[in-house]
This record gives sequence, C-alpha cells and structure tokens, in this order.
Amino acid sequence: MLSGVLSGLALLLLVVATAGDVYAPVGNADPGPLTTYGFAVVRFAADAAGAGCCGALVFGAFVAAGRRGGALSADGYAAARLGAACAVCWLAAAVVAVPFSAAVAAGLPVTQLVRPDVLAATVDAAEEPKAWLCVVVAAAVATVLSWQAMAWRTTVAAAVTAAVGLLPLITAGHASNGAGHDLASNALFWHVPAASAWLGALVAFLAWSRRTPDPSALVLRRFHRLSAGCFVVVGVSGAVAGFVAVGPDGASGRYGLVLAGEIVLFLGAGAALARRRRARSPIRTALAELVLLGLATGGAAALTVLFPPSLANHPATVQETILGYGLDLPPTFARLALDWRPDLLFGPIALAAVLAYLLGVRRLRRRGDTWATGRTVAWLSGWAVVLVATSSGFGVYAPGTFSLHMITHMALNMFAPVLLVLGGPVTLALRALPAGAHGDVPGAREWVTSLLHAPVTRFFAHPAVAAVLFAGSFYALYFSSLFGEAMLYHWSHQLMKVHFLVTGYLFAWVAVGADRTPRRVPHLARLGMLFAVMPFHAFFGVILMSKQTVIANTYYHYLSLPWAGDLLADQRLGGGIAWASGEVPMLVMVVALLVRWSRDDERRARRSDRNGEGEFDAYNAMLAELAGRRR
Repeated sequence: MLSGVLSGLALLLLVVATAGDVYAPVGNADPGPLTTYGFAVVRFAADAAGAGCCGALVFGAFVAAGRRGGALSADGYAAARLGAACAVCWLAAAVVAVPFSAAVAAGLPVTQLVRPDVLAATVDAAEEPKAWLCVVVAAAVATVLSWQAMAWRTTVAAAVTAAVGLLPLITAGHASNGAGHDLASNALFWHVPAASAWLGALVAFLAWSRRTPDPSALVLRRFHRLSAGCFVVVGVSGAVAGFVAVGPDGASGRYGLVLAGEIVLFLGAGAALARRRRARSPIRTALAELVLLGLATGGAAALTVLFPPSLANHPATVQETILGYGLDLPPTFARLALDWRPDLLFGPIALAAVLAYLLGVRRLRRRGDTWATGRTVAWLSGWAVVLVATSSGFGVYAPGTFSLHMITHMALNMFAPVLLVLGGPVTLALRALPAGAHGDVPGAREWVTSLLHAPVTRFFAHPAVAAVLFAGSFYALYFSSLFGEAMLYHWSHQLMKVHFLVTGYLFAWVAVGADRTPRRVPHLARLGMLFAVMPFHAFFGVILMSKQTVIANTYYHYLSLPWAGDLLADQRLGGGIAWASGEVPMLVMVVALLVRWSRDDERRARRSDRNGEGEFDAYNAMLAELAGRRR
C-alpha cells in the first residue's frame, strides 16, 4: 500500500518540477517553491485520504457482509475503522490546504499568511480556498460519523458525506472555467467519487484479505461488481472531461502528455482488475492494481497544477464563461426541439433509472407476477420530462430568459415528480430485488427497507415538512438573492435543479405516491395538504406578474443576450407560466388521490364482506352443531 502512495507522490513531484511557470497563464505571481511543492504534496495527501475514506466506508456498507437488524459485521466494522482513520488524515490535509491554496491564489509565499486577518482576507478573495473550507467541514462530519459507525445506516451516512466532500474542489478547479465547462464539471461529478470509491475500496479489500484466511464468495462477488462499475464510470467520465480540457489541438503539450499517461495507467488498472476477477489468489494482482491507481492519483493531482490547453488556445466569451456555451441565436420552436446538449448529470441518472425499472419489471414477469402497464408508462414519461427539461433546447435556452427557466422549473418540480411517484419505484424494488440469501446477511431488499424507514426519511416524509419545502422553496429562492447567485455558477444551477426535482418528488410521494410512505397519512389529510398548497402556488405566480423589479438583474445583464428583449416583460410571462402550468399537475394529483381513495374504500368493503360471510357461515355451523347435540 505504501508503494502506491510513494509512486503517486513521486510522479506528482516530477511533473511539478518539470512544469515550468504554471502561474503566468492564469495571471498569478509565483508564490515560491515552498508553497508550490508544499501545496502539491498536501493536495495529493488530501486526495488519497479522501479516496481511502470514501472507498473504505463504501466497502463496509455495501461489500462486507453485514447482519440483519442493521448492525455491521466484524468485517464491516473494520472497514469503517479504516475509513475513520483515513477521514482523520483527510481532515488534517484539508485544514493545511486552506492557507496553501490561498497563498497560491494570491501569488504569495504561504509564510506571509500566518496572520489570521491576512489569511481570512485572502480566503475571502478567492474561490478555491472556500472550496477547501467546504472539504474541511465534510471531512469533519465524515470523521465523526465513521468513528461512531456501529450500524449500517450510520456507515452509509458517513460514506455519502465523504462522497459529497470530494465534490467542492471540482467547482473551483480548471474544469469549472471556459467553454464546455458544463460538460466537464458534470463528468467530474461522476469521475471523482467513482475513482475514489475504486481506490479506497481496493485498500479496504486488501486489508480484509489479510485478516481473512478463508475469503467469502459473497464479499468477492460484491467487490468485483463495485470495481467493474467504477471502472466503467471512471473511463466514460474521464474521456469526456479530458476531451474538453485538451481541446482539438492541445494533445501535444505537457498537459496532453500527462493525460496520455493517465489513460495508460487507467487501462493497466483495468487489466489488473480483469485478471483479479479470474485469479484464485487475487491479492498480488490487487497490489499491482493499487500501485497503478496510486500513480493515477498522482497524475490527477498533477493535472490540477497544469493549465488546460483549451483555456489557453480558445479564450471563452462571457456566455461561455457563465454557461459553458454560447446563446447567440434566438430560441425558435425548431431550436427548442432539436438543439440538444446532453446534461451529463441528469441524463445518466434518467437512463439508469429507466433501465433499472425495466429490468425489475422483466424479473417480475419472468416469475409470473404482474405489474401494471400504467405504472411503467408513468415512470418512463416522468424521466422523459426530465430529459427534455435538462438536455433539449428548453434546457439549453433556460438560463437565457426567465420565462424559459420557469418552464424547466415547472417541469422538474411538478410535472415529472407526479409521473414518477405514480410509477411506484419503491414497491417495484421491494418485489424485484433479491433478499439476503446467506442466512443472516442482508441483501439489496433489506437495504432499501432500512433506508425507507430511516429517521431522516420519516422526517422528510412528514406532510408538513414536505409541504413547506415544496411551497416555501418558490418564495425563498426567487424573492431573495439566491436565484441570481445560483445562476452565475454551473454547480449551483445544477444544485437548484436537483432541489426542484427532489422536493417535488417528496411532496408528490406523500400526497399521491403509489409507494407507501413511512408515515400513515389518511386520504383526507392528503387532500387537505393539496388544497393548502394550492393558494401559495397561485400567489407566487401573481406576485411574479405584478413585480416591478427584475429578478437576477445582474446575471441577465452579464449575459447581455441580444434577443432577450424586455427582461421585466419576460419575467411577467414567467409568472404567468408558473401560475397557469401549476394548476394542471395539482389537478392531476387531486384526481389521482380521489381515485386511490375510492379504490381503497372498495378494497376495505370487499374485505369486510368476506369477513362478514365467514362469520355468518361459522354462526350457521355452530347452530347446526347445537341442533345435532340436542337430537
């Protein structure tokens, strides 16, 4: 294991030593060798420790065989302890990285930032130190959770926290700048967690192999599946991000050379992975795979030091700086329908959700069970709405005007969630997923059940919480400065869309979902929740139509789209769209609730009739028995 770390660190230092002046292209002064080499070492330590934390926790939660009832097994507990040790190292490296990143951004030696007031002012003036502060918070939470991990849910929470903590640096790196940064950033949102899970789970696997003389076939099978999935995700996402960074004419430079080395290391690790799956004793092959991944980690850290050729060869316009692409031509019906730009965050999620759903339906039908076609149509239609709202011309032009943004908002927040909850995905998962088949070992079905009944799920599934999040988000977002700030950055824009979809799904699930919620909510209470939310949504549209100031005025003036026209008139059009289009899904939810209410009453009536007939037959049998005794 140590050989993988040292080899990756040696590669990183070699690249930094031969890179020359990497600060001039971004307009910064050289902070000196101490800061340059120190930050490279600290960055590598943070990346490696974060990967170890995330991967070890994933191994403990989903690979090591657990126990029914939610407790970790001995192997899972050991993996969680390994993740906790890595989390402590990650936290320490992230804390040290804050002043180093601030010094690099300011072009000053790190020794000049020892005063707290100078450090605070420098951090406030740059984006990357703020991202490192977010990493510090996530690493601290992951440390606390992983050290307390005795149950499966706590381990999952720690793993999710660690995975989220790996993302802030993407928002402040080279991938978040220039033309195509929307594609590169979305690709790295998949690439970094998958690569970290692969590397960290491999470390946990080697530690598990040394403790276990008789390896479990179940653990080996789960680990091989995890590694293979990470390999595919890392390969596809890395290809997209690398192509955007290099551009069509930048493959011959130093950046392209390091990227080519990364490709060779990735393919070598993939070959070792394939050999490990067939080997009787996979430890030696896994050690070679670990060395290759350690070198790849050093190369990835080196790529953050070098300046991407695409940024140097093709200076970005204002629109490309904000959006990642240009919007010079006005939207027409043809462009809205045909000008597709794939959203690499929502697109893969939609495709994976559709594929998993169809596989679940096929499994049910193969064993002779039935599944309503209407539910399948609703699920597929819901994800089709998501794809159109995020990747079609509507998604491309939505950042340009408020009215088109409101169309995508309503599609993600109201239309798609209603269709998705009517598909009953949780019910399908509980019926189609296999249960634990190894005695006391839980399987995928038990995992879904545990998450469904977790305290956090029960809290957000409360009707009051779901209604406040759904209706209050409109007012908190658009009637404050949040919307204007969120639209300036790709990551916050994506987070806003995720919020729309999640809060809409949560509200629709509690109100009319085909899946049973953790809390028993009477139909009358659900109907009251729908009627209580309706006025808030209508008032929101009316306020928008009557508002006299432009929301996110600074953002739209930065774009300066020649075809945008009157911003205030377009905002009022957006308010009309919000008011008019919101009534349709609300009406659909009311009708769906009334239909389900009626069907439940019919079921109870039939059940009551059957119970009544049984009691009447038993009463007649008793009378016949008494008559026979008298005779």
